[in-house]
Amino acid sequence: MRIAIVGATGLVGQTFIKVLEEYHLNISELACFASSRSAGKTIHFNNQAIPVEVLDEHSFDRGFDYALFSAGGSISEKYAPIAAKAGCIVVDNSSQWRMDPSVPLVVPEINLNHVQANHGIIANPNCSTIQSVIPLNALKAWGLKRVVYTTYQAVSGSGQKGVDDLERNLKQLPSTFYPKNILHNVIPQIDVFLPNGDTKEERKMIDETRKILDLPNLSITATCVRVPVLNGHSVAINVELENDFDLNDILDALAKQEGIRLMRDAYPTPLDVSGQDAVFVGRVRRDDSIPNGLHLWVVADNIRKGAAANAVQIVQKLEEKRHVI
Repeated sequence: MRIAIVGATGLVGQTFIKVLEEYHLNISELACFASSRSAGKTIHFNNQAIPVEVLDEHSFDRGFDYALFSAGGSISEKYAPIAAKAGCIVVDNSSQWRMDPSVPLVVPEINLNHVQANHGIIANPNCSTIQSVIPLNALKAWGLKRVVYTTYQAVSGSGQKGVDDLERNLKQLPSTFYPKNILHNVIPQIDVFLPNGDTKEERKMIDETRKILDLPNLSITATCVRVPVLNGHSVAINVELENDFDLNDILDALAKQEGIRLMRDAYPTPLDVSGQDAVFVGRVRRDDSIPNGLHLWVVADNIRKGAAANAVQIVQKLEEKRHVI
């Protein structure tokens, strides 16, 4: 494969490189693109020194098979169609294309079948959405009636600016990115507020869950909170199911769901999952306050499974499909 990475010097871009190395994909060429601010930098991949190139309209003329984008929505809006027109399959990590009805929004353990041969652009979902829909997919057999999300999202989900703010606070300096200091604090605002009082992050989780699970009328609400954790998002999911269940059957379904590591007698924390690609699920229990209610505690590395690894897994599974005889 010939692969291009757009936004190669950012947190997710650097993790693209790491995950591609770990997955041992058959890559004949890797090109790294970024803005002019990164010109002259070098990225190391499989003991090769790869110069960072400045992205422009002709960057994809070389015939890449795949392009992994993580450079923000405006870059994706401009350059993803250019890459797709050049014959490249784009996996875009921004929110630019997620709700476009013509663009598949993919978590490969769930809905890789949404990708058709002519799809030039594939959207990578929001980090918290990815880790949430995998356990929800395992529960679809009982019928999903209502979902309540409460997230505890790490500063790395904001990119380097979020990490820098936490480090500034540790040095007793004020935040320059978050609206309040994040150290010793929680901030119930991720992204901007919408007219109804939701934040844009909360709206993403609602809309993206419906699209990925093919449940456009599913009742969902969300509260998304930034916490002073470096890496690893946690989501408390409260689910109301249509049908009664045996808790052991629920646990078995979660254990069988691809991508999940179930902790039956323990619970995961961000420190436990950092650097891993599985979605960890624990504290699965009934919610006796409603009929057919269920609680789940879901934790994942937001930079890996929540972004880079999910994108690379899409590429990996598409290549596996291509070579199946």
